[in-house]
Amino acid sequence: MSTMAEAQQVFAVKSMNLRDASSGKVLWQNTEDLAAPGKEHEARVPKKILKCKSVSREIEFWSADALEEFRLEQKVHFKGSVMEQWHFEFGFVIPDSTNSWQNVIEAAPEGAMMPASALSGNVVIETLFFDGEKLLGTSKVRIFYV
Repeated sequence: MSTMAEAQQVFAVKSMNLRDASSGKVLWQNTEDLAAPGKEHEARVPKKILKCKSVSREIEFWSADALEEFRLEQKVHFKGSVMEQWHFEFGFVIPDSTNSWQNVIEAAPEGAMMPASALSGNVVIETLFFDGEKLLGTSKVRIFYV
């Protein structure tokens, strides 16, 4: 496959949720394909998520093709500047399969967390999905804390 449109036909994010990693309680969930091209999505996330010591993110995704080195890169943009960046490795994905992938993300220290009022609407989480170096999809989600 050579184009992003072709890649989109063989890879989709089926759902995503965010949980308080300590209690397992789901704080936000979505069933829209967040890897759909050319769209900035919006998420209304409870501001109490900012009080969590760690957050668990679970992604359910589908791939038509086998993926040898599935991974993602995530950037958190605040008012257009990269504030945080993470890399996550999944590995091999069986062709024509639906998979769940859960990661735990540690929060900033208590005094270093910005207030929800400053973050809300000013944060965009950009996630790039790859098989090795081949880009499969990009997700951009603007966060509003409610």
